[in-house]
Amino acid sequence: MSAEYLNPPTLSAPPGAMYSQAVRVRAAETLYISGQVARDQAGKLVGEGDVVAQYRQVWKNVGFALDAVGLRYEHLVKTTTYVVGEANIPTIRAVRKELAPSKAPTSTMIVVPALAIPGALVEVEGVAVFPDSAR
Repeated sequence: MSAEYLNPPTLSAPPGAMYSQAVRVRAAETLYISGQVARDQAGKLVGEGDVVAQYRQVWKNVGFALDAVGLRYEHLVKTTTYVVGEANIPTIRAVRKELAPSKAPTSTMIVVPALAIPGALVEVEGVAVFPDSAR
C-alpha cells in the first residue's frame, strides 16, 4: 500500500496520537466498511448499556470485515465514529487508544441522539486500502 500518514506541523497534534490529520493514498484498491454496531455473528446486540463492551465488539466487527479480504487494522485510512451521548466520548477515546493501529487512520467522531439499532451506543464505518502485494 502506498499511503503516507501525515500530521503537518501547521495543524494541531491529534490528542493522544489516536488519528492522523491526513492520509495520502496513491491510486489503490479500497475497501469501504459499512457502519458496524455491537452485534455478534447471530445479530444479537453485545453489551447492552455498556459503551466499552460495545466499542470492543464494534472494533472486532471492523476487524472481521478487514479480515474477510485479507486486510488488517493498519490498512484503515479513514474511520467515522458515531457516539450516542457526549458523556461517552472520553470512555471511547480511552478504549480506542488501546485498540488503535500504530498507523492511525484519519478519523471523525460525531455525537448523535440515537442510532438506527435500538440500544446501540456506538457505530464505526471505515475505509481501508489494499497493500500493493494484496491485489
